[in-house]
Formats: sequence, C-alpha cells, structure tokens
Amino acid sequence: MKVSFRTAAEDNEQPMRAEASPDEAAGSPSAAGGLVKLALLDSTELAKSCSNGIEFLSKMVDAIASQKADARTRLFGLGDLNDLERKLIADVIGEGEVAGVVTLPDGSLVQVQEAMLAGLWRVRIKTDSLHEYLEVGAIPEIIKRAAADLTAADIEIGQPPAGAMNVLPVLAEIREHALAWRPGSRSQIINFTLLPMSPVDISFLHATMRSGPIQLVSQGYGTCCVHATGIRNVWSVQFFNATDTMILDTLEVGGVPAVAVAADEDFEDSAEWLTEIIEAYFK
Repeated sequence: MKVSFRTAAEDNEQPMRAEASPDEAAGSPSAAGGLVKLALLDSTELAKSCSNGIEFLSKMVDAIASQKADARTRLFGLGDLNDLERKLIADVIGEGEVAGVVTLPDGSLVQVQEAMLAGLWRVRIKTDSLHEYLEVGAIPEIIKRAAADLTAADIEIGQPPAGAMNVLPVLAEIREHALAWRPGSRSQIINFTLLPMSPVDISFLHATMRSGPIQLVSQGYGTCCVHATGIRNVWSVQFFNATDTMILDTLEVGGVPAVAVAADEDFEDSAEWLTEIIEAYFK
C-alpha cells in the first residue's frame, strides 16, 4: 500500500481561492481573458475614466522592477480606486499559478492569489469585513509570519505505537534539521517516495508533526501541494502529475518551499510584461 505523509482526507484538501469582491461578480479573470476584454475598450476613454488605476499600474511597474527575492515586500492598498479601476486592475493582473490560504488563530482566513505577473500577489484578509491589498515580493509577508509565529519551535517525540519501523530516526533527523536551519541556509528534503515507512510510521509521524496554518497549491505542469506542518520550518511538499497521481512525496525543512516563491528573474519578466501591457492598451 502506498503511504504518504498526509492522510487521504488531507490530500484532498485544496487551498481556498480568493473569492471575488462585488466589483468582480462576473468571475475572476484569466490572463488571456482579461486582456481580451481590454482590447475591446477605447483606450482614450479608459485613460479618462481610470486615470488613478493606470497611474497605480505604473507604480506597480516601478515596484516590481526594483524588487529582489530576498528584499522586504511592498504593499499597495486599493482603497483610493473606484470600482471600475479595481476591475481594470483585476483584468490586467489576472491570476497566476500559486494560490493559498492562511488560517489565523481566531479562525479568520487570509486568502492569497498570485497574479499572472509572478511576484505580484493579491491578499484578502477575511474577518468581519474584507481587507484587500496587492503585495510585491517573493511571497506575501503574512505567510512567512504565520510560518514563524503559528508553529511550534521544537518537536515533542513520544513513544511510537506497536508496529512502527523507521519513524523514530526519521523524526530525529527532521528535528535536527529544523532546529539547525537559519534563513539563507539550504533546505533539507526527506523523500517519502523512496523511504520505507509503514502506515503506522506515517500515522505517528503525522500525529507528531501535526498540521500547520498554511496551505498552498502551485498549478504548473501538474500540481504541487505545499502544507505547513505544526513545526516551524517543516513543510509537506507533494507533487502530482496531470492525472492527479502523486509522483513525489517529501518533507522539506527550510523557508517557504521554492516552488511557491518568486525569484529575481520573475520580477524582471513581470515588470517588462506589465510595461508592455500599459503601452499596448493605455497609451
């Protein structure tokens, strides 16, 4: 029987996609769909009715072009824009490959959606009201904060049940890596696809590590599911092919896994792309 770190029920969990705000009731735009709609509009009229929105996009170009993966993120509120300008920006930035959700201690949710411009994120914090902003950076700061602040610093390893085989040395290795890891260090990967682990081992491992507050999904060639465990700096990272068959099952010890994080070249490409969109549709 094929076993994995996460149970079958948890494997089926998917991060919640950011729900459409009232001005996007028609549905969230894809990269191509949003630009097709822009092509049908009169650029002169658009520039007049959405001047603040177009200026906002120009500021985004500057922010993205100057951003580095290891630099602090930059936040941009949407409160000064009217509904038409917010809709315009949604059409331009579209939706990218990475989406996720962070569960806060009070039960409220933070929904994260990457734009089609890698390194640009839409963040929605849902409490009694909806707070929304765009963020430029490798990964939204709230994900890094939740990974650091809402997880345990150490692993408490109890006595494994009868039938356990290899779980104790695996837990000891995870604990050693997790306590030693520092920002900038290389991530350590434990591959369960090749590791001989019994269902009892996996069950005890999961009960010990627990589930954390962050779920991310990256949709590229196939799907990658990234879940924070309850232990700081330890992540479950699973890769699935186009038929949803798991092809790689790992625990990764380190910062937010690279599969969900924008790199320096992503910012360069996104700034160039957004510049071309502004020149093509608004000039």
